[in-house]
Amino acid sequence: MGNEAPGAAATAPDVDYRAVQQSDSFLQLKKRHRSFVFPVLVACLVWYFAYVLLAMFAHDFMSTPVFGHVNVAMLLGLAQIVTTFAVTTWYVSFANRRLDPLASEIRESVGSHSASAPEEVAR
Repeated sequence: MGNEAPGAAATAPDVDYRAVQQSDSFLQLKKRHRSFVFPVLVACLVWYFAYVLLAMFAHDFMSTPVFGHVNVAMLLGLAQIVTTFAVTTWYVSFANRRLDPLASEIRESVGSHSASAPEEVAR
């Protein structure tokens, strides 16, 4: 029992995934993805650990009142949440502009290669 329709295995395209992974388009896609993700990841980790280290070792600074009962620690904690949403929005925008068109191109080229391959007759 699986999720596949009867005869689906007979019509599934044969794709040379190693060739796709070694293609210039795929390598470019990986490079674009990594050139965005790794620097942003490092920046976010530095920002997160800076907050944790300030909370651990700079009690006086973190407890400095800003207005009312709101202190620096609360504002920096909220900034952590805002940063998460901002980075997510930034990544979605980047992916829509720079990654998705190239991924679609790769997907289409794989589909056109598999469409030109002879189909097996379902038994």
